[in-house]
Amino acid sequence: MNIVQEEERRVASQAPKPAKFRRTRVQSIPRWAYVLFAVLAVLVLLRTFQRGVGTLRPAQAPARPVTVAKVVTKDVPLYLDEIGTCAAYETVLVQAQVSGQIITRDFQDGAEVKKGDPLFTIDPRPFQAVLDQDKAQAALDQVNLKRQEDLRARKVISQQDYDTAVANAQKSQAAVEAAQVNVDFCYIKSPINGRVGLRNVDVGNLVGPSTTPLVTILGLDPIYTDFTVAENDLPLVRKYLGGPNVKVQTFLPDGSITPRMGDLYFIDNAVQPGSGTVKARGVTPNPDRALWPSEFVRVRFILDTLKNATLVPSQAVQVSQSGPFVFVVKPDNTVDLRPVKPGQRQEGDLTVIEGVKPDETVVVTGQLALSPGAKVAPQPYVPQNSDKPQDAAVSESAL
Repeated sequence: MNIVQEEERRVASQAPKPAKFRRTRVQSIPRWAYVLFAVLAVLVLLRTFQRGVGTLRPAQAPARPVTVAKVVTKDVPLYLDEIGTCAAYETVLVQAQVSGQIITRDFQDGAEVKKGDPLFTIDPRPFQAVLDQDKAQAALDQVNLKRQEDLRARKVISQQDYDTAVANAQKSQAAVEAAQVNVDFCYIKSPINGRVGLRNVDVGNLVGPSTTPLVTILGLDPIYTDFTVAENDLPLVRKYLGGPNVKVQTFLPDGSITPRMGDLYFIDNAVQPGSGTVKARGVTPNPDRALWPSEFVRVRFILDTLKNATLVPSQAVQVSQSGPFVFVVKPDNTVDLRPVKPGQRQEGDLTVIEGVKPDETVVVTGQLALSPGAKVAPQPYVPQNSDKPQDAAVSESAL
């Protein structure tokens, strides 16, 4: 029994102890190995992060295609756009001055006539007979006056008889002239250059001073352009009223005629109650009769001329929450956002603008994808031909 126990103690003493074995392994790895491992791990993580950032970084955006135009300067009008109507420059209601029967009509309805052209003839025979009678009486009175002058020279008659002879001669001469006027009234002629309307009487009708007018003649060259000015625009109008640049430009809404420049003829002295407008009238040349009375027209009331105004195509002006702006192209083909103050639109699709300099380049189309500093590929802007004022007849204020 003691031998067995002794053997077990011997075997147990020779077996290795686990704790001491583990301690021996840990102590076998040097500390610099841990430091090297940590440095390598940091380098690997840093390299991986750099590769990830490089993969996420977007490629540089390509240049955006845009159309551009230069800022130009020129003299442009300051104006108000209104709606108006035309009115005849002269309107004559041809009326019979003597009573009688119409025996001839010498014009075609709607024809152009000149001053002095014959229109109607009233039967002149009764008036011619009166004229002949008065001429005979005048001749008799002249003979009697001559006889009285001879007797007066010889002091045969009294002064009263001589004065009576002189008065009778003058009275008969006046009767001849009155009868001649009535005969002339039988031949009705056009008093103006114009266009006749539809006649109201025909040959055979009995007419006189109390009957309806025979026909109406309208003078069409020049022609009046009647329009109104809003009450809110009166301060601006008064500022330039009487100036040398005040003009009235008239054109048809469909653009079928070239806008015609006329002069301001009249502006009313009071605001119309209820409408809040002031009546105005211009005189417009109309040699080809393209404008007709009572026809609706567009009116551009030009108040003054803006000298050396800066203009850009209307499409170049964009609107954001901060207000109107344009994109200005810099020499390196990048764009800069420039706040501006737009003014009135002018002919040729241009608009007056403040905030840019002459000869600067602005983006006209392609602004949707742009931002300040974006690269662009500029192409020249080709404007559309537009020779007539804008269709919207809206009163615009000064710049």
